[in-house]
Amino acid sequence: MKKARKVLVVIVISNIYLSLVSWSDITSAVMETAERILIDFNNTDEKENWQIINDDVMGGVSQSEIIFNDTGTATFQGRISLENNGGFASTRSKSHSYRLGGYIGLDLRIKGDGKDYQLRVRTDNRLDGISYRYRFATQPETWMNIRVPFSEFVPVFRGRILSNVSPISPEQIQQVGFLISDKQAGKFRIEIDWIKAYK
Repeated sequence: MKKARKVLVVIVISNIYLSLVSWSDITSAVMETAERILIDFNNTDEKENWQIINDDVMGGVSQSEIIFNDTGTATFQGRISLENNGGFASTRSKSHSYRLGGYIGLDLRIKGDGKDYQLRVRTDNRLDGISYRYRFATQPETWMNIRVPFSEFVPVFRGRILSNVSPISPEQIQQVGFLISDKQAGKFRIEIDWIKAYK
C-alpha cells in the first residue's frame, strides 16, 4: 500500500513538472512571436539595404550619410542646411514586403543628440509619395526605447498632413526610415540599434 502511494506521488509530481515545462515552452513561443526584429544592424545584409534621400532632390544642399558601426548599430548623421529652401535629410530601407499583418506597432532603440526626428514608413516602393510619420524627441547621448502603435502614425505628403487617406495597413509596409527636418539647421546624429514589430 505504501509503495503504491509512493508511485502515485511520483506520477503526480512528474505530471506537474511536465505541465510546467510545457507551459514554459508555450510562454516562450508566444513571447517570440509577440515581437519580430525587422532591422538588425548586426546583419551584414543591412548594409546593402539602406539609401539616403536629402533635400537635393528639390535644390537643397543638406548632406547626410548612414554608417554601419562595428558595434552592430548604424549611425545616421549629417548637416541640415536651410539654403535654397531646403532643410531635410533622410535615410530609409529599400523596398520589400515586411509582412506585418497582425502586428500593431513598432519598437525601436535609438541614441540621439537632443533633436527631433521622424520615424517614417511607406506602403509602396516609390521614391516620392505618401508616407506615414511619427515624430519623436531624443535626449543627448542617451539610449531610448520608443514604442509606437501604428495608429499614431500620421499620413503626410511632402510635409503636409493628409486628411483623406486611410490609416496605415501594417501588412502593406514596404519601407522604414528616419527623417530630420523642421528647420533644425546644423549637425545632427542619431544611432539606431534595432527596430522591431510587436503584437
